[in-house]
Amino acid sequence: MRSSRRAPSWRLAESFERGGKRADRLPVAMFSKRKLFKADANGENLIEELPKTKKSRVPGKKKSISKDGVIENNSIFGQFLKTGGIILKSGERQNEIAVDGAIFQKKLHQALRKHPSYPQIVEELINGLESHIESRDHFRNSLLPCIPTQSQETSNAVQSYCESLIKLLLGIEILQPAVIRLLFEKLPEFFHESVGSDGLNLPRLIVNQLKWLDRIVDSKDLVLTIMQMICVSPPSIQHDIITSLPEILEDSQHSEIARELSSLLKEKTELTVPILDAFTSLNLDLGLLSEVRQSVIIAAIKVEDLPVVVKFILRSIKATDAVEVISDLRKKLDLDSCVSLPRIHASQSKLRSQPQASLSASQASINQDCIKLLFEVIKSAVKFQKTILEGWIKAIENVASASDHKVLDLIVLVIIYATSAKSKKQIERVLKNKIQSGCLREQLLHNAFRYYLTVMRDLFPAILSLAEIFVHSADPCIVSFGSYMYKQAFTAFDSYCQQEIVGALVTHACGGNNIEVDVSLDMLIDLVSLHTSSIVPYAVFLKSIVDYMDNLSPHQIRKLFHILSMLAFSQGHKSSHIQDDMHMVIRKQLSSTIPKYKRIGIIGAVTMVGSMAAKRSKENGQLLERAQLNKEQRRQITSLLELVCSCCGQVPQALSLYYDELANLIQKGNLDFQILEWIEDSVKEDFERDFVTILLPTEDSAFLFPVKALYSLEDDKSEGTIAINLLPLLSQSYLSKNVDEIAAKSQDKRVVSLVCLPPFFRLLRLCMAELNNGSLDDIDAVLGCPLHLTNLEVGGKLDSLSKQEREFLCSLLFHALNWFREVVNAFCQQEDPEIKGRVLTRLQNITELQCLLGKCLAASPGYVPPLANFDSETSERVPVINAIGATKKKSKGQNPKKSGNSKNSSVDTSQLDENMEANQPEAETSQPEKGSPEKEPGTPWVLLQSYSAYFHELDLEVFTLLHSGLLTKSVVDTEMHTKTSEVVQIGPAELLFLLEDLSRKLEHRLIPAAAKRAPFFKGKGRRNVGFSHLCQKSPQEVTECAIELLKPLCNHMENMHNYFQALITESHGVVDGPGVNIQEHHLMSSCYQRLLQVFHLLFAWSGFSQYENHSLLKSGLHVLAHRLKPGERDLPLEELLSQSFKYLINFQHSVPNIYCALNLTQLLLVIIEKSVANLKNNEIASITKRFLCQSWVQPSGIRQKGTQFNDALHTLFCIYMEHTDNILKAIEDISSIGIPELIHSSKDGYSSTYPTLTRQTFPVFFRVMMVQLESSVRSISAGKPSDSSEVQLEKLLNWNMAVRDFHILVNLVKVFDSRPVLSVCLKYGRLFVETFLKLGMPLLDCSFKKHREDVQSLLKTLQLSTRQLHHMCGHSKIHQDTGLTSHVPLLKKSLELFVYRVKAMLALNHCQEAFWVGILKNRDLQGEEILSQASQSSEMEEEISRLPTEEPIEEEGEEEDSENEGRVDTKDSDEDSSD
Repeated sequence: MRSSRRAPSWRLAESFERGGKRADRLPVAMFSKRKLFKADANGENLIEELPKTKKSRVPGKKKSISKDGVIENNSIFGQFLKTGGIILKSGERQNEIAVDGAIFQKKLHQALRKHPSYPQIVEELINGLESHIESRDHFRNSLLPCIPTQSQETSNAVQSYCESLIKLLLGIEILQPAVIRLLFEKLPEFFHESVGSDGLNLPRLIVNQLKWLDRIVDSKDLVLTIMQMICVSPPSIQHDIITSLPEILEDSQHSEIARELSSLLKEKTELTVPILDAFTSLNLDLGLLSEVRQSVIIAAIKVEDLPVVVKFILRSIKATDAVEVISDLRKKLDLDSCVSLPRIHASQSKLRSQPQASLSASQASINQDCIKLLFEVIKSAVKFQKTILEGWIKAIENVASASDHKVLDLIVLVIIYATSAKSKKQIERVLKNKIQSGCLREQLLHNAFRYYLTVMRDLFPAILSLAEIFVHSADPCIVSFGSYMYKQAFTAFDSYCQQEIVGALVTHACGGNNIEVDVSLDMLIDLVSLHTSSIVPYAVFLKSIVDYMDNLSPHQIRKLFHILSMLAFSQGHKSSHIQDDMHMVIRKQLSSTIPKYKRIGIIGAVTMVGSMAAKRSKENGQLLERAQLNKEQRRQITSLLELVCSCCGQVPQALSLYYDELANLIQKGNLDFQILEWIEDSVKEDFERDFVTILLPTEDSAFLFPVKALYSLEDDKSEGTIAINLLPLLSQSYLSKNVDEIAAKSQDKRVVSLVCLPPFFRLLRLCMAELNNGSLDDIDAVLGCPLHLTNLEVGGKLDSLSKQEREFLCSLLFHALNWFREVVNAFCQQEDPEIKGRVLTRLQNITELQCLLGKCLAASPGYVPPLANFDSETSERVPVINAIGATKKKSKGQNPKKSGNSKNSSVDTSQLDENMEANQPEAETSQPEKGSPEKEPGTPWVLLQSYSAYFHELDLEVFTLLHSGLLTKSVVDTEMHTKTSEVVQIGPAELLFLLEDLSRKLEHRLIPAAAKRAPFFKGKGRRNVGFSHLCQKSPQEVTECAIELLKPLCNHMENMHNYFQALITESHGVVDGPGVNIQEHHLMSSCYQRLLQVFHLLFAWSGFSQYENHSLLKSGLHVLAHRLKPGERDLPLEELLSQSFKYLINFQHSVPNIYCALNLTQLLLVIIEKSVANLKNNEIASITKRFLCQSWVQPSGIRQKGTQFNDALHTLFCIYMEHTDNILKAIEDISSIGIPELIHSSKDGYSSTYPTLTRQTFPVFFRVMMVQLESSVRSISAGKPSDSSEVQLEKLLNWNMAVRDFHILVNLVKVFDSRPVLSVCLKYGRLFVETFLKLGMPLLDCSFKKHREDVQSLLKTLQLSTRQLHHMCGHSKIHQDTGLTSHVPLLKKSLELFVYRVKAMLALNHCQEAFWVGILKNRDLQGEEILSQASQSSEMEEEISRLPTEEPIEEEGEEEDSENEGRVDTKDSDEDSSD
C-alpha cells in the first residue's frame, strides 16, 4: 500500500499554481483522491513560458504509420501493447488506450509471465521500448497521459484520465527496474535541450513518471541512481529531481535520502531551496533535523533563499527546542549586510558607470523584496504557531547586551504586536524593559526605518499604536523612544501616514497629560523645523490646539505659538491665513481683563515677534539667513510690541511678564539688530526715570519708614551717586488707595511698580549685552550703587510695629533680595576681578537679607509677598507659613559651646539658623539641638523654601561663581595677613546658598515629574513655579551646564573633606571637642551634604541610559577619574566608572553626619549601577557597615536622633543587607552581638559594636532584619528528590541558620515589646512560616532519612519560635489592639497548616508515631498563663507534632506541657471572636 506516501495536502496549492498544459483537467480529477495526485504528478509545469525550437531527433528505425497517425509496430513490444489495449500514435497525437490502466497492466503482466521465453521476453520488450522512444515525438507521447479511444465499445470501460505508457509500464514489477534504468539513460540526452518546440520539458516529464508508484522494487538502487543523477545534472534538472524525491521514495528511505541531501547541502549551497523544499515533506528524526538546521544556518546562503530557509527552520521547530533554535536563527541572520551593501555598491557605481548603477539598484530592489518575503514568513509563523511566537519573545528577552540586539529583534516584536492581540501587553512590557535597560536604542530604530522601509510601512498601525503608548509612559527614556518613532515614521512614510501622525500628536497635545503635551509639542517643533514643506498642509490641525490653551502651562503656550509662528512666517511658505488667525487670537487675549488670558496674549505676541524679527530661521532642516527687515516689517513688529505694552501698562504683573518674555527672546540671540536698538531706546530711559534716583543726603521721614541708603559698594559718596529707589516707590504704593491713582499721576499712563524692577533690568542688561558683545560697562554702576531702604537693625522691635509696618518691611526685603538676585544674574559672567568681587559681596548681602526676612516673616502671619514669577496663577503660589523657633523646647542639660565673635557674614548666626532649618534634611531641622547656639532664645524664623516662588529666578550662569575658592572662618582667623585685595573667594554661607539653588534646579529638571508624586490637581501648576527660565532649557542642556561645574564642585568637596579631616585630627577624633566652631561646623556639613546631593542628582539622571547621552556621561565621569589619574584620556566607560568609584569612596572617612553618609552611599550606588560588571557589592557592604558602626554625634555632644535620622538609618541598613555576601550571617552577627550589648547597656546606652543601634533605633533594625530574613529564605530553592546529598545538606544548613536567626528575632519581643516591633513580628513571622511551608518542607520530605539529626534540630528550633508567635497572638487579643489583631487570623492559619504539614512529612517517612495530642495553654509575651481563659483550656484539644527520638520539649519557667510551633488551637479559634 502506498497511501501513506501520498502528497501532503498543503502541496496541492503548489500543484494548482504550477499547473501547466493539463491544468484544465485538474478539477475533473478532484472527484478522486488518487486521480488528483496523479494529475498533479503528470500535469505540473509541463509548459515553459518561453519554449525554444529544437531540431527533432532522427528515429533509429523506420515504422509504418497509417493515415490516422497509428504506428504499426510489428515488434514484440508493439504486439504486446496492441494486445493489451494501447494504440501508439505519432506526431502531436497522444497514445490511446482502450481499456482501464489496471486491466492493461494485469494483461501485460500475465502475458509476460506465461510467455514460453520468460524471462527473456522481458528484455526483448524493453529493447522494443528503447527502440520506440528513440524518436523524441514517440518518447514525448510515451510520457504524456494516454487518452481513451473514441469507440463506443470502450468508452465506458476507460476512465476520463489515464496514465502515460511509461507510468503504466513502471507499475508492472517485472518491468520496473529496466524501465527506470532506461529513463535515467535517456535523461542526459535532454540536459541542454530540455524544452522542445512543443514547449514541453521532457526531463521534468521523465522525473514525474517516478512519482507516486504503488511499489518500488529496488528502492536502495533507486536512491543511489538518483543521487548519481543529481550530481551530474544541470541546476534546473537538479531542482526538479530533488523537489520530487518525497513523491518518489518510500517512507523507509526518507532518513537515507535526507542524510544524502544534508551532505549535498554542505557542498552545494545553491541547492538550498530545493533541498529544503524536499525536507519539508520528508519524515526526519530529531537528531537529523537538528543537524540539518545547523547546516542550513551555517551555510552561506543568498538573500533570495532566506525566506525558504527561515520557513523551513520555523516549520521544523518543536515546542521543546523553540527558544534554542530561534535564538540560534536570530544570531546567524545578518540582514543588515543584505540591505546595506547593495546600497553602498549602488552609490559607488553611480560614480563609475550608469549600467553598473542600474544593476546594483536592481539588486537592492530584489533584496528588499526578499527581505519583505522573509518577514512575511515570520509573520505567518508567529500568527499561526503559538510556540514560534513565544519562542521569539523569549529569545529576544534573553539578549542582555545592547550590542547583541539587531533590527530584526525590533521588527519581529512589532510584527507580533500587530498580529497577536493577546500578546500586546507582553510586547509592550518587553519593549519598555529593553528601552529602559538601554538595549533598544534609537539608532536601531533609525536603521529599521532606513533599511526596511517597506516592511515598516506595512506595520504602520502597530508603530503608531506603540508610539502613543510610549509617549504616555512616565519613564523619560520610553517617552523619548516613542517620540523618535513618531519622527522617523513622519520622515519615512507617505502623506497618509504623515496626516495620521500629526493627528496623533495633536491628540497628545490636547489630552491634558502634562508630559504628553510637552513631548508632543517638542516633536511638532522638530517636525516643523526639519520638514516644513511636509507639515504645512496639516497646519489646520495644529491651529486646533489653540482651542485647548486653557489647559496648557505658559511654557507649553510658548511652544504652541512658536510652532504656529514658524509656519506663518517661514520663507518658503508664508501662510497669510495663519498670520491673520494669530493676530486675532493675540489681540483678543491682550484685550481681556482676566489675567490668565492676558498672559496668553503677551506670550503669543512676543513669540510671534521672535519669528517675525528673526535673523535666522530653520526650515526643512536648513538654517537660512534672512534678509534685513524692510520698513513695513519693522512697523508691524514695533506696533505689535507697542500694543502689548499699552495693554499691560496698567497691570504691573502683566508688564513684568512682558519684560520677562522679551528678555528671554533677546537672550536666544536671534533678534534683528534694528529691533534690538528700538527696544534699547525705549527701555533705557524709562528704567532710569522710574527706578534710579540721586542718593538722598539725609534720612527722609515722609514715608512709612525713614529712608536710609544701604549696601553701597562705592567708596566715593559724592552728590552725583545714584541709588535704587526702593523704599519711596514701595511707600507710594502702600500709601495710595489703589493702583489707578498711581496710573493717573503717571504721564505715560504706565504704572511704576517695584514688581517690574528685576524683569525690567533683566530686559535692559540683556539688550545691551547683545548689542555690545556681552559688555555691561554702560550699566555697571548699578552693581555697586546703594539701595534706598531703612534701618534694618530691628532685632526685637518687630513686636512693636503695626501689621502694616511689618508687612511693609517684609515687602521691602523681598524687593531688595530680588534686585540683588537679578544683579548677580547680570554680572556673574564678567571677568573683571573687581566686578567679580562685588558680585560675591552681593551674594553675601543676599544671605544676610534672607536671615532678616525669615525673622520678619515669622512675625507677619498671613502676609502674601509681592510676585516675582509672572507666568502662573497667583493662587497657585500661596506660601505655607511655618514659623520655627518659638515653640521649640531647649534640650535638657544642653550647654552649647559659644563660638568666637566674628563679623564675617559667611558664618553669620542668623544665616546659620535659616540654612540649617530650611535646607538641611528634615532630620536636622527637626532636632532642637541643631539650632544655633548664638540665636536669641524664643526668636521664631520661617523656612524660606515655602517662598521660593516669590524670589526672582537665578540663571544657570550664576553657578560659574562656584569656580571661586572657598573662604572659611578659620582661614581668616589664622591668616589675617592675607591681602585685603583678595576678594574672589566665596564663603560657606554663600556656597550653601548656591548649592541649594543648584540642587533644586537639578532636581526639577533631571528628575521626572512622575517620580516626585505631586499632589493631584496641584502638581501641574506648582511644579514649574520659580523655574520659568530653567524650563526653557532641555535636560541635556542643564546636564551639560552641571558637568561643566563638576571641577569646581570637586574642589569644594575636597575642601570639605580636608576641613573635617583636619577637625578630627585636631580634636584627636572627638567630634565635640573644645575647639570645634559649632556654627562653622554646621555650615560646612550642610555644604558637604548639598554637594553630595548635587552629584547624586546629576549622575542619577535617567537620560544617561540613552545612547546619545553616553558622551555626556563619559565627560562627567572623566572629571572624577581625572582627580585620581590626571592626564588619562579616552578611557573606556568601565574604567571611568571604576576610577570615579575609587575617587568618591575616599570621602567615607570625613562625612560629618548620617545624612551625608546616606547621600554618599546613594551616589556610589548610582555609579556602580551604570557598570555592566557591577562588581562593587563588597565595597558598598563595607562602607555601609562602617557607617552603621559609627557613632554619629553632633558638635554639641548630643547624639543624632529623630524620625529623619531613623529614616536615613533604615535606608542605610537596607542597602547594607542588600549588598552583603551573606544576609543570614549578617543578621546573626547583629542579633547575637549587637542586640545583647544593647540589652545590657544603660537606658540611654547603645551597642558598642553597632553604635547606631539604640533603644530608639531598635525597631528600625528589627524591621529590616525581619524583612531581609523573609526575603532571603525565598531565594532558597525548594528541595527535590533528585538533588544530591551535598545539595540537600547545603540547603538544610541554610535553613538551619535562617530558623536560628528567626528564633533569636522572635524572642527579642520579650525584651522589646513595643507595638511597632510586635506588628513587624506578626506580619513577617507569618510570611516566614508560609515560605517554610512552601520551600522548606519539601526539602525535609526528601532529606529526613539521610539527615535526620539536622531535620530534628531545625524543627525543634522552629517549634520554640512558633510557640512565641502564639504568645503574641494572645497578647494582641488581651490588649484589643486592632492593628495587631488584624494579623492574628492569618498567622494562626499558617501555624495550623504547619502542624498538619509536619504530620504529613512524618507519615511520608513512616514516623506516624511522632504525632500525638497534647493540651495547649494561652499565654502572654512573658509566658504567663492567661487566667481569663484557664477554665476553657481543658476543653481545647490540639494536635502536637513531636519527633520520636526527642523528649517532650519544655521551656524553663513556662509550662510542663509540650507545644509544637504551629499547634492547632482550633477550639480557641472557633470560640474567640478576635481570631
